[in-house]
Amino acid sequence: MKISCPKEVKNNENRIGLTPNAVRAYIAAGHDVYVEKGGGLGSAIPDEEYAAVGATILPSAADVWETADMIVKVKEPLPQEYPLMQENQVLYTYFHFAADETLTRACLERKIIAVAYKTVQEGRSLPLLKPMSEVAGRMSSLMGAFYLAKTQGGRGLLPMGVTGVAPAEVLILGAGVVGTNAARTAAGLGAKVTILDINLERLEYLGEVMPANVTPLFSDQVSLETHLKTADIVVGAVLIPGAKAPKMVRREHLKLMKPGAVLVDVAIDQGGCFETSHPTTHSEPTFVIDNVVHYCVANMPGAYARTSTYALNNATLRYGLMLADNGPEKACQMSQPLRLGLNAYKGVVTYKPVADAFGMEYVPPENVIH
Repeated sequence: MKISCPKEVKNNENRIGLTPNAVRAYIAAGHDVYVEKGGGLGSAIPDEEYAAVGATILPSAADVWETADMIVKVKEPLPQEYPLMQENQVLYTYFHFAADETLTRACLERKIIAVAYKTVQEGRSLPLLKPMSEVAGRMSSLMGAFYLAKTQGGRGLLPMGVTGVAPAEVLILGAGVVGTNAARTAAGLGAKVTILDINLERLEYLGEVMPANVTPLFSDQVSLETHLKTADIVVGAVLIPGAKAPKMVRREHLKLMKPGAVLVDVAIDQGGCFETSHPTTHSEPTFVIDNVVHYCVANMPGAYARTSTYALNNATLRYGLMLADNGPEKACQMSQPLRLGLNAYKGVVTYKPVADAFGMEYVPPENVIH
């Protein structure tokens, strides 16, 4: 199979879909690999490293897309990439379809085979999402701390406090991978941390393993509003796999919050946890509504691109090789996790939450991969 890796085009998206280590593995398995010139520079990977392990360097995105049986990316295709998608081509990347009807329809019209990192599922685990959730979770507390500075529009509060002055209060909505990593980082900074979730088993676990300055609590409307009043930083980390994120914080809730408090919406690529959120970029990461700073960058891990690229490839390579070695149909027959990752197949939606989001017809993957 011909595997191609284009340079990412999203604003300040410095990750790349393949590392040289992954390229070597695909080539060792008998596949040809093509990488767009300069595609790895944002992750400090020069073209020479790809060429040294056997990749062919192509001069343009058009060449890369035209050559490929399978495209390996990081982020969803953007409008300028839609015309480059080819019928029957496998796209293996993050898609976030349920938050983007235009992208969904474009992929259906181009009749690609869309395998989404975010919905590949092993039991209750999302193994291809986990490494980026770790990065985004840890980063969310760092960004919250940074934008809490008065010079960045925040309250002017040092998160860890100093002698005689209390630390910041951090509220985290959701106790999954993002929330857990956000809590560990915020706790490490010395902040007072509260995590809200509805999973009692998860809350019990976190109560056993988290440091003393982290309090896991059951999430309901009263506890949410009570802690919004005292929070200096709020991290939105609620995920429903493949579906739109629920709106946990409404516009009227902002009036409960302290002026200069910071909202960090890690779920923004799935529509966001906060009603007032809209996607931002690393170039213009924040906006202010009702005196509350909103940080809603849709590709947070792109800021720490080298770490993120290698962490992502550690997770995605195994399933990528399965797709390349067997073809998408057989691979999805063989692997239930990959079957769950199949979101669109040659013009039909094969992941129910995406179909439900836009009132589209849902076709079970088993019906198309025989």
